[in-house]
Amino acid sequence: MTSMTGRPAAAYGAMPEAVGLNFSDEDRNLHAVLRLRLGAEHHERAAAILHEAGAVAGGELDRLARDAERHPPRLEQYAPSGARIDEIVYHPAYSAMERITFGRFALAAMSHRPVLGFPAPAPHTFKYALSYVLVQSEFGLFCPVNMTDSLARVLRLFGDERQQALYVSRLTETDPARLYQGAMFLTERAGGSDVGASETVARRTPQGWALSGDKWFCSNVSADLMLTLARPQGAPLGTKGLGLFLVPRVMDGRRNGYLINRLKDKLGTRDMASGEVTFDGALAEQVGDLERGFVQMMVMVNSSRLSNAMRAAAMTRRGYLEALVSARGRMAFGRPLAELPLMRETLTELLLDTEAALSVVLHAGQVYDRADSGDSAAKALLRILTPLAKFSLCKRARWSTGEALEARGGNGYIEEWVNARLLRDAHLGSVWEGTSNIIALDVLRAFERDGADAVLFADLDERLAALAGPHARRAGALLSRAVARARRTVEQVKAADNPEREAAMWRLAERLARLWTASTLLEEAEAESGTSYRKLVVACEYLRRRVLLPEGEVWLGPRPAATGWFDAVTDSTPVPAAAAVPLINALEVEALER
Repeated sequence: MTSMTGRPAAAYGAMPEAVGLNFSDEDRNLHAVLRLRLGAEHHERAAAILHEAGAVAGGELDRLARDAERHPPRLEQYAPSGARIDEIVYHPAYSAMERITFGRFALAAMSHRPVLGFPAPAPHTFKYALSYVLVQSEFGLFCPVNMTDSLARVLRLFGDERQQALYVSRLTETDPARLYQGAMFLTERAGGSDVGASETVARRTPQGWALSGDKWFCSNVSADLMLTLARPQGAPLGTKGLGLFLVPRVMDGRRNGYLINRLKDKLGTRDMASGEVTFDGALAEQVGDLERGFVQMMVMVNSSRLSNAMRAAAMTRRGYLEALVSARGRMAFGRPLAELPLMRETLTELLLDTEAALSVVLHAGQVYDRADSGDSAAKALLRILTPLAKFSLCKRARWSTGEALEARGGNGYIEEWVNARLLRDAHLGSVWEGTSNIIALDVLRAFERDGADAVLFADLDERLAALAGPHARRAGALLSRAVARARRTVEQVKAADNPEREAAMWRLAERLARLWTASTLLEEAEAESGTSYRKLVVACEYLRRRVLLPEGEVWLGPRPAATGWFDAVTDSTPVPAAAAVPLINALEVEALER
């Protein structure tokens, strides 16, 4: 595939796709945002790694992912002798992908020790950027990658000295022969999202703790180490009575006491094994404070929620890239599809979703880095940003991957193309680690228990107050009024009776996520000002479509899709202020009329 900057002329009958492109080099916006969030020194080191990853994602990894999905794992429950073995057999393509992600790019290790030329553990911001490039070709394997990384984090925070010495080094191995993969077995048949209804029991034995009970949805079911919740005998009901336990797959050279009953036949992530498990006296190690098991487990859950948001951003980007390549390379009605007004509208919507998603993911990564360094304000901010990102990006990715499929027409519906897989996988993010309703209620809990609404609004106010460029400040003033209205709405919701309070959270969570996104896009526009106003155009379009005007309202004002700036905005080339100012003028007039 020719680079988008040197693309061939559109042709009738052409069926171009993004395979063969370098997914990092084609994404100039990624590097602009990463430079802002990482700083020039870290970005210089990161850029070379991302270039390598982009080539892998557009070529080798994409091919392996297609093969692995066509040949899903299988469960072999019995040896020829009749002995119960419960082994998962993976296709060689899946094993090759494990070597790329865990080994070559050290994605489960980089938050814990120096790898890839970094003198210290790599920033979360870079980890998310690198993952974002690779996930565009492979979603499923990044569940095991993230859980292995997150389990190492939990043990570093709460494990005893023995657990840290014995397990963390193996969880952060880059040699596949020595690597321990991690998993989180949380969901139960009875509980589902109501984790406090867990029925798994932990009892003390001379050998330690033994677990009995069923876990209903266990991804990476072949993991070497499983983190799980169980209720010690005599402990109270609810989440407060749950302890946190580590279950090794093998104990003293023999398989531990649990059974894999079957593998799940899933809509997506078909290459990664998820199954149903019965703990039958499985020996387990207590992790941390027995009375704070649920709180400690939430460290892993929240890390996974941010990872889900990142993966949603990646799938949104791949869908957009495929739609753009297809529309620019295929002729219809005498013109390239990308020159037709409605197709430009579609591409603009997908571009906005793509850049908005990346913007909040990398900003959240930056906040995560500050929180890890001991910044208490950043830790409080991360408490609210995590559910907002997971709620909004995962839900929106379902729409954007569907629109990208439609932009390709009938080919998008055919399994030989990547779109169907993107669409299937995109639906998982809204289910894993809490459905959208559960996440929206977590936003409410963050308000009521942690005062996170005040932290969020302070962060938004600070970001908007820092806008110095005259055009960005005008756009920021429009956003500030929307933020003030949202602040009043949050107070009203908090004061409402419980049924009304909970019922309002679906729309309120989305509203707050969009305000956060608009503020980070304007921050990026500020960083770009003086050299280009491209990101200001993007930020203003996002403001118009997602924040200021009611959904579905017809707009006949200036827009890049209908002007001479469409290609420049799409290709991330310099754009003059003249492209943004008319849009800001029109939005100000619209605001006065409302």
